[in-house]
Amino acid sequence: MPLSINIVIPLFNDWEALTLLLQKFDQTVPPALLSRFAFLIIDDCSASDEFSCPKPSGSSLSILRLYRNVGHQKAIALGLAYLADQPEQYATVVMDGDGEDLPVDIIQLVNASVEQPDKIVFAHRSKRHEGPAFRFFYLFYKAIFRLLTGKVITFGNFSLVPAQLVRKLAHVSEIWNNYPGGIIRSRLPYTAIPIERGSRLAGTSKMNFVSLVLHGLSTVSVLMDTTAVRLALFSVLSIGISFVGIGVVAYLRIFTQLVVATWASYLIFSFFIVLAQAFLISLLLIFIVLNYRTQQFFLPAKQYRDFVERVDVIYAVNSVAPIA
Repeated sequence: MPLSINIVIPLFNDWEALTLLLQKFDQTVPPALLSRFAFLIIDDCSASDEFSCPKPSGSSLSILRLYRNVGHQKAIALGLAYLADQPEQYATVVMDGDGEDLPVDIIQLVNASVEQPDKIVFAHRSKRHEGPAFRFFYLFYKAIFRLLTGKVITFGNFSLVPAQLVRKLAHVSEIWNNYPGGIIRSRLPYTAIPIERGSRLAGTSKMNFVSLVLHGLSTVSVLMDTTAVRLALFSVLSIGISFVGIGVVAYLRIFTQLVVATWASYLIFSFFIVLAQAFLISLLLIFIVLNYRTQQFFLPAKQYRDFVERVDVIYAVNSVAPIA
């Protein structure tokens, strides 16, 4: 078992939920394991930076204050980059601060990491507690993701990163856009274990339909080149079907009486529209991929300092060292 474990929690205006979450750590995590936890809260430029700390949990608690709101995924990337910049590297758990990721489940992540020490361990959600509409659109999102990328994604942010992979992960530019998608793209080894999702402890979820769509698009964008190739193949297939359709309609019009002249013209014109659109989409995708491959991406390990205002050490036995 790791001697020390960093707990990275991105947060935006959810101080009440964080307080309740820390209390849950005290109530559900065995003291021997809890004493190994070093909490790093990523304050994503909340409206208020006042935090009423409950009874201290773990070995330390520090708050990484950001200059501006960057969103959940980018906050995680900044937290990992900050930890990767420290002299000592430890296993790192990424979890939400609203209580839906249960502290007691960290035990399962740790045990799975002990069995597979070279892999990032994700929590695969075996059961969710959102409403039926959200669950339906989430299933739809996973189906679209698989269709566009050829990958299956059944997990979110709740995960454990082994100590030896923290610095490597901080050099994966794609985690800036989407944390789980970036790990898939990086080809770092990972696995997933079934863990049931908890319920929010306080406040209301900021994840609505629009947020879910944006989250899905950010995940797909991480695998842009793969997505573009699959869309291009679909366009080529559409072009092929259009040529076949034009040939069939022309044959039926010339050699049979099954298709009248007016309908034949309409059908051939429609197939030409599909053909032209598929060709233009293929051309556009080629330029998108070429542009994507020549871009210089944000590298969290090198550029995270530009977003960090300060580090507040709330309490510490073995604290995370502040930024030099």
